[in-house]
Amino acid sequence: MGTTTHNIYNSDSRDMSMVPDKSVSLIITSPPYPMIEMWDNMFIAEDNSIKDDLSSGQSFSAFRKMHLILNETWRECDRVLMDNGFICINIGDATRTVNDSFQLFSNHTQIINFFSDLGYSVLPDIHWRKQSNAPNKFMGSGMYPAGAYVTYEHEYILIFRKGVKRQFSQAEKALRQKSAFFWEERNVWFSDLWDIKGTSQILTQTKATRERNASFPFEIPYRLVNMYSAEGDTVLDPFTGLGTTNLACLASQRNSIGFEIDCELASLARASIMESSSFVNTVINNRLLRHIDFINSLPDEKRKKCYKNTPHGFDVKTRQEIDIKIDKVSDIHQENDTIVCLYA
Repeated sequence: MGTTTHNIYNSDSRDMSMVPDKSVSLIITSPPYPMIEMWDNMFIAEDNSIKDDLSSGQSFSAFRKMHLILNETWRECDRVLMDNGFICINIGDATRTVNDSFQLFSNHTQIINFFSDLGYSVLPDIHWRKQSNAPNKFMGSGMYPAGAYVTYEHEYILIFRKGVKRQFSQAEKALRQKSAFFWEERNVWFSDLWDIKGTSQILTQTKATRERNASFPFEIPYRLVNMYSAEGDTVLDPFTGLGTTNLACLASQRNSIGFEIDCELASLARASIMESSSFVNTVINNRLLRHIDFINSLPDEKRKKCYKNTPHGFDVKTRQEIDIKIDKVSDIHQENDTIVCLYA
């Protein structure tokens, strides 16, 4: 029987002193986006001069100050991330009209520059395509040239590694083999374009909460957790929102830590995890069924070349998949402030 632990702190992630140095294997997050209006008040609450910059048209001054606020969290992330660990950041660039001038504010470039300066390896990123439902795929003056602008329908998933490639000890190798992903998953997950639409939440939230929360679909952190960590690792989300990353960790048998400054969202995240056993087991069942459907779709000559997965008994494409074991949740309970999940 396996066990994972999950902690949600209602606290500012610029101070994560309760998390020891180099104790986290992977960081996955979607922070507030500078120069997106829904986040203005959050940034202004930390630096009131941003309000003056925006009202006076000093847009790039406001932009830089917003990133200076985010950089305080990124420095804490660097402190708690172990050597050879990964950081995956979902961020969108902003477009905005200031003083009648429409322009792009490149958030992803600012974050890449910050981690490059810290000495991180910048790995190939992923474009998350968020197709617009709007019938008009442009902004500006319609059919006349030199006055319209491209419509943004993607965000970035930036991927950084701290130091060189991770080496697994002999004891860790068995967990790494158990945590392998399926051949057909690899071919989708390690593409540079993810076309993922919509999201579903475990709990019904108030309208006000939905307006403040910018959580990303479960599928995104679920893929990243499986791609860049192994069973038993600890994953951190410094802007945890409704706990989507934490749920992905629970479904993948990883430990998780989340920081959320909004007390209502932090409470909803804890409740979401406590009530998630049915959702998580459905995710696991569907993943296994998709794999079986894939194997059954193979021509007979390819099926004959498959290997046998030992724990589950179904066929797999490669030898590296024979030890994959995806455990289901048997119990979720709380011990003091820590949520404990048991697997069978």
